[in-house]
Amino acid sequence: MNVVIIGASGYSGAELASLVAKHPKLILTGCYVSQGSLDKNKLLSDLYPEHLGLLDQPLLPLSESAFSDIENSADYVCLCTDHKVSVDLAPRFLAMGKKVFDLSGGYRLASNDDYVTYYGFEHQHPELLDQAAYGLAEWNSDAIAAAQLVAVAGCYPTAALNALKPLQQADLLTEQTIIINAVSGVTGAGRKASIGTHFCEVSLAPYGLFNHRHGPEIEQHLGHDVLFTPHLGNFPRGILETIYVQLKPNITIEQVTQAYQVLADEPLIRLLGDKIPSIKGVAKQPYVDIGWQQQGTQLIVIAAIDNLLKGAAGQALQCINLSMGLAHTTGLKGSF
Repeated sequence: MNVVIIGASGYSGAELASLVAKHPKLILTGCYVSQGSLDKNKLLSDLYPEHLGLLDQPLLPLSESAFSDIENSADYVCLCTDHKVSVDLAPRFLAMGKKVFDLSGGYRLASNDDYVTYYGFEHQHPELLDQAAYGLAEWNSDAIAAAQLVAVAGCYPTAALNALKPLQQADLLTEQTIIINAVSGVTGAGRKASIGTHFCEVSLAPYGLFNHRHGPEIEQHLGHDVLFTPHLGNFPRGILETIYVQLKPNITIEQVTQAYQVLADEPLIRLLGDKIPSIKGVAKQPYVDIGWQQQGTQLIVIAAIDNLLKGAAGQALQCINLSMGLAHTTGLKGSF
């Protein structure tokens, strides 16, 4: 399949370009940026010298002639763009008959009201929200394979939902709000310069208290109330979540362990039991690492992912694999 990437100059876009270029069944046919981007016409490998020899192709401006080229040459379009930009671009590519993989949050939530509340804009294509398959690969593979529009799951929700859905499915949870304490590396904030992500300014600190857009995303796809607090850490990549769960009375650690066996055969999930996951264990790897420890009815679950891989580009490629009927791990496992 021929793949183009819109927004290829950002961290997730460049990561995805690298994965597609190395994939045995995909051809990277174009990397695009906005017409006003300062990166247009530069080589992607000039921005990311670690990909010299692999991504020596220009970042083309997304002009009207570019849309024509994409219509003629692409099978899949990956949007690594701002949420609002993705909302506008996805329908145009869908009308061309392309399958669209959106790495932004433009199609993850259920209603326009959610976008007004959590994203701060009116969704211009709410009719597509029901059509978009939620791209959480381990839990929604059939819908991902069949859909024309895939809303690739957010980074924080990917870790949280894989950590919590087995417990919910096994009916081990009380109705008490689940507390999720999460920390991400600075690449999660994007490549654009900002004083808040400047190396000398970054310290471990929470942000988005009570109103971060990934909170409702987790609640929507878990069906349970959560209190989600993200933190920005002073490291480049990775996410670690510490999740506090109240279990129903008399639930044993054996029952908890058994609940997680629903993920035991998933090739990109690593169940660590009572061992504690770490960012070091997942950085530049395509996995979700999940560990848990219990004391009475209190359970602490720890989940770790690489925010640019399993939290973005890696998960997008996993969704592409599902669309092509390939193994989840094609182009991912052993590629780093």
